[in-house]
Amino acid sequence: MTTEKIDGVSVTTKANVYFDGKCVSHSLTKADGTKLSVGVVLPATLTFNTGAPEIMECVAGSCEYKLAGTDAWVQSSAGEKFNVPGNSSFEIRVTEAYHYICHFG
Repeated sequence: MTTEKIDGVSVTTKANVYFDGKCVSHSLTKADGTKLSVGVVLPATLTFNTGAPEIMECVAGSCEYKLAGTDAWVQSSAGEKFNVPGNSSFEIRVTEAYHYICHFG
C-alpha cells in the first residue's frame, strides 16, 4: 500500500536539491524524532551514497535501482519499497518522474 499522507510532522521548507535539480526533496521530522524525506527524481541515472540505512518507498512513477556490490538492476513501482544498507550506495535509473519517501534509520 502506498503512503498518501504523513500526519504529525515538521517540514523543512527549504528544498534539498541534488544533481543539478534532477532530485529535489524536503526533510520531515515526526513527533518521535524519526527522520524522512519526501521528494522526486526526474529522468536520469544517479548514484546516491548513504550514511544511515534507508528504505526507499515509491509513491508514484517507477525506477530501476542497483545496490552497491550487485550487478542486477531491479524494478520498483508505486507501492513498492527497497532497502539500502548504511554506509553504502545505490544507483537509480529513472525514465519518468519517481516520487518517493525515504525512511532513514
